[in-house]
Amino acid sequence: MPGDGKWTDTRVRKRLRLGIMGGTFDPIHYGHLVAAEEALVQFNLDKVLFMPTGTPARKTDQRVTPAEHRYLMTVIATASNPDFEVSRLEIDRPGVTYTVDTMTELRTRYGDSADLFFITGADAVLEILTWKDSARLADLCTLIAATRPGYDLSPFMERPVPSGLRVETMEVPALAISSTDIRARMASRRPVRYLLPEAVAAYVSKNRLYRGDG
Repeated sequence: MPGDGKWTDTRVRKRLRLGIMGGTFDPIHYGHLVAAEEALVQFNLDKVLFMPTGTPARKTDQRVTPAEHRYLMTVIATASNPDFEVSRLEIDRPGVTYTVDTMTELRTRYGDSADLFFITGADAVLEILTWKDSARLADLCTLIAATRPGYDLSPFMERPVPSGLRVETMEVPALAISSTDIRARMASRRPVRYLLPEAVAAYVSKNRLYRGDG
């Protein structure tokens, strides 16, 4: 199964530095890919594991593309990069997806042999800090909040953070690209070239996704 249990061999390196790129990926685009690559370099990660959400806790009142489509688009988008892999952990788990549950499962899987870095957008990190058991994240991982240049970081400065929780910020120019905008463009037949991989755009067209989005 892609992305699950592949990096438990620590004979070469004592501690694994594993990035987990969380997101709905509806659809995955170049902003996500650039953010993952930037985190890989900035934080000296060994791998980045893309983690498509199953039932996103922040979007229970919104229409979300079926998980299998989002998973396959993520596999297509990351296939050419040997440092990227994709996990089915969240999409195969029933119920609403919570970051703390995923990180708890990964911590159990890898034990103390790995440092875990959860990578997602800055807005999502602010939401995560209000979720259930967010204080537990301090014992599980470091949060990496990806932002676009000029993003207002004052909410991070003003919001109290659970004791011991590590939150790093990382600027990514390509994060000006938006999945919401891509869905709207595709629904109205506007161009999306250079916003997401061509193979992902072809998958969307073949499976007639986003045609009803506004």
